[in-house]
Amino acid sequence: MSWDPISGSLDLLTLQALYRSGQLQPPDLVAAIDERIERCLSDNIWIYRLPQAEVVAQARRLAALSPAERTALPLYGIPYAVKDNLDLAGHPTTVGCPAFSYTPIESATVVRKLAEAGALLIGKTNLDQFATGLVGTRSPYGPCRNPFDPAFIAGGSSSGSAVAVAAGLVSFALGTDTAGSGRVPAGFNNIVGLKPSRGLLSTYGVFPACRSLDCVSILALTCEDALAVFEATHGPDPTDPFSRIEPATVKKYGSKPDFFRFGLPDPAHLNFFGNKQYATLFQAAVDQLVALGGEKVEIDFAPLAETARLLYGGPWVVERLAAVRNFLNEQPEALLPVTRQVIEGGRRFSAVDVYESYYRLRAYRQQVALLWHEIDVLLVPTTGTIYTLAQVEAEPLALNTNLGYYTNFVNLLDLCAWAVPNGFQPNGLPMGVSLIGPAFQERYLAGIAAALHRQRSQTLGATRQPHPAGSGNGYGQPSTPDKTMLTQT
Repeated sequence: MSWDPISGSLDLLTLQALYRSGQLQPPDLVAAIDERIERCLSDNIWIYRLPQAEVVAQARRLAALSPAERTALPLYGIPYAVKDNLDLAGHPTTVGCPAFSYTPIESATVVRKLAEAGALLIGKTNLDQFATGLVGTRSPYGPCRNPFDPAFIAGGSSSGSAVAVAAGLVSFALGTDTAGSGRVPAGFNNIVGLKPSRGLLSTYGVFPACRSLDCVSILALTCEDALAVFEATHGPDPTDPFSRIEPATVKKYGSKPDFFRFGLPDPAHLNFFGNKQYATLFQAAVDQLVALGGEKVEIDFAPLAETARLLYGGPWVVERLAAVRNFLNEQPEALLPVTRQVIEGGRRFSAVDVYESYYRLRAYRQQVALLWHEIDVLLVPTTGTIYTLAQVEAEPLALNTNLGYYTNFVNLLDLCAWAVPNGFQPNGLPMGVSLIGPAFQERYLAGIAAALHRQRSQTLGATRQPHPAGSGNGYGQPSTPDKTMLTQT
């Protein structure tokens, strides 16, 4: 197969085929990526790139492996990036705040697992400071701009990770997701964002935002790629007190089920914040799921909307304060004003507030649990609209809140979610939708998500590369020997 080092796709299927055929070796790929990064027009993606000699050394070690050893590594030679709130031993973690920077002695569990799977780490990416924001502009390293139009935001807080994938600089990237930080930038960059169930991917070595809600998220070009990374990184971790074991009885479809029901927010709660193009694109996603065999069911979205308001309007912001309280007390000027305003908002809540809000959340969880007797999956816009950098600068808090309308409730309600591309507005900016389900349904949702992605967006990220031939049967089931999705069990 022919592959261009400057513009060729970095999806897993393509790279694995090149490695198997001997047309590509990891050191060659590292050289190509280095040139891509130098040519890239998108600003402020990276906070820290690994020294080139270290990346080359990784690649040479992989190239020296025997064919059998290579086959045993599910992510052999696959380049990736991590958000700079995940630790990498011997390299700085800034969490988007230079004065807070520290150098860990061990890597985050997920980073270690990726190394063991043969993945190639390129560097650490920009983010909203202390992972506080959905906009991608709250960084002293500069805002991440949308690769489709630099006047628009890239979304956050995993902004650099999303743009690195969309721009074709890495095959996948790790982010984090507490309020939508992995899904919102996926929607704005025409890529896939997997928000796994809480506790399935270890958060050991991840600097916390809201520790009880935080998830490591996966940003990738395709659903198949994201699921391959999920399979390589999930699993119980005794070093993480929030780690959970996946039940053996979960649905594990590797393709679209024969029949599924998908929920839609009731009209009173379907909010596009004045963006008529987003409304049109969302209806197209609804029509596509019906064409794929789904039955649409209108649901009462009120309990989910009320839950979403708890995240920043309730005492969970105290967890953000707990994570950086000592640093905030000693060096308040080191934080960006908007970051400090959000985090210091936690000081106004009492222990009574915490428990009263917890009781409300438990009531909402009971109501939402009943939904899954009526539907198999919930379809929502990933966001209701997109904003320019100038708009966010003028109204940083209100517009950030708008972006979380369809995302903030997911972690509080212990759900999992796939954000997938859903076509483009007339101005060339992408729009995304999200498929949401109960905890531990990542694989079940993956088949539907992959089918929707292939039908609704013909290119990967901002690369203009098409979906790889043979990457699936239309419902996410790979047709190659390197199966990354499970068959029904």
